[in-house]
Amino acid sequence: MGYDVSTLELRRWRVADALRLMAAHQDPDMVNQGGIRDRATAVDWIGRVADLDNGHVYAVADADDHPVGCVAVTNIDRHQVGWTWYWTIADVRSQGVARDALRALVDWAHHEAGLYRLELGHRLNNPASCGVATSAGFLREGVERERLSYDGTRYDVERHARLVTDPLAKPQRPVTITT
Repeated sequence: MGYDVSTLELRRWRVADALRLMAAHQDPDMVNQGGIRDRATAVDWIGRVADLDNGHVYAVADADDHPVGCVAVTNIDRHQVGWTWYWTIADVRSQGVARDALRALVDWAHHEAGLYRLELGHRLNNPASCGVATSAGFLREGVERERLSYDGTRYDVERHARLVTDPLAKPQRPVTITT
């Protein structure tokens, strides 16, 4: 299926998105993300992220309103710090979708949600995620040794962060946010 990613919308996940969410998590690169195995676990996940007390999770929808990714800021604390994360489906990777969605989310999080600092981490063996982070102005802060464990293998994680005062490039395509 072709996706029209000429424009993007960051919007809430809907129960109607469950099958697409489930399909996204069957990708070998996504298997360990979120515990989504079937439609029931996808619906459960959508329900859990719908009304977080300390975060915002958005579907990244293409011009035809098909979810092609996810971008979020969660674990917001009393210090105005939030944990940022993102993913895209394989069909739209390397097209700047994650970059533009993250740039839009960062701008919103800093200027509308009032967050001062945003943090994220990625496995060292994921240079694409590192590229997305740096393209949204996240600076490298260090490596957390053997931070994650998947299927008995430990992975180092590179930590990045950005402050509201850090420069931010605009998305390279129109991105709207529906809160």
